[in-house]
Amino acid sequence: MGEVLGVAVLGAGHMGADHIRRLAHLVSGARVAAVADPDTERAQEVVAGLDGVSVHAEAAAALDAPGVGAVLIASPGPAHEEALLAAFDRGLPVLCEKPMVPDSTGALRVLEAEARLGRRLAQIGFMRRYDAEYQRLKSLLDGGGLGRPLMLHCTHRNVSSPPGFTSAMLIDSSVSHEIDAARWLLGQELTAVTVLRPASSSGAPQGLADPQFVVFETERGALVDVEVFVNCGFGYQVRCEAVCEAGSARIGDEHTMVVTTRGGAREDVAQDYLVRFADAYDRELRAWVDATRRGRVTGPSVWDGYAASVVAEAGVRALETGRRTTVELAPRPGLYATPGR
Repeated sequence: MGEVLGVAVLGAGHMGADHIRRLAHLVSGARVAAVADPDTERAQEVVAGLDGVSVHAEAAAALDAPGVGAVLIASPGPAHEEALLAAFDRGLPVLCEKPMVPDSTGALRVLEAEARLGRRLAQIGFMRRYDAEYQRLKSLLDGGGLGRPLMLHCTHRNVSSPPGFTSAMLIDSSVSHEIDAARWLLGQELTAVTVLRPASSSGAPQGLADPQFVVFETERGALVDVEVFVNCGFGYQVRCEAVCEAGSARIGDEHTMVVTTRGGAREDVAQDYLVRFADAYDRELRAWVDATRRGRVTGPSVWDGYAASVVAEAGVRALETGRRTTVELAPRPGLYATPGR
């Protein structure tokens, strides 16, 4: 497998700090070599106690730091395009958190840049593909025992939305996970989207259209619906049910501890995505490190990141106009496999 992989982590916020912890304590064969964040004081606090880590205010300085052989991008979405292109210029393998690039035009530039290289360097962080329940559902659907998939029913709920969260972000931030999961589970592209808006919850901030009901159409006639509710108030829930010609299968029913006492029972409900998908993030990072040390790139591709950005943009337009909106993808470069492969 060679030497320990030195990773430059871009972003030391909530997600970046969690990945730094994984690289330092849970994933073998890798170490944190450099961290970049405009808030260098915060970055220093995150890496306190770790040896040999340089801290930088600029991403480029971290990429050029001694010992860096790969990059993990966990900075805010608008910074991803520049970081990805800089990594490509240096020939560095990348794990980039979603969204790959928030806008489809920038995502297309990244797609074209990697295609010009003629080889994959980037894996996009759609971690649900590494969740054990999602993997079981994928295997079941691919096996064909339930027949052709007809519908996916999805639920995506958060306790509360962070400050500044907009109605569009319910789709391009939250539902972007369902966009990728649906493409992967079904092995199909999404071709159109409609967004319905029920009355907003009294628990939602003023002006936020929450919840929303999103319906996707696929290239082979399946339907995918997503209830997204980011201020439900009681917990973080992600569920998916596949309805097929010969049966159905559901995941996400939280098989957690149930406490029964006098007069009732109580079941734990996760309050955060880092709790619900902790194992998936662990699996994702281990897989990326192992593949990178072998000189390979696996997992969700730049094409998957680009497709998610295009579909999300169509979803935002559907939200704003109240109309069914078609999805227009650029031709797929030969470098990338079909969705779900």
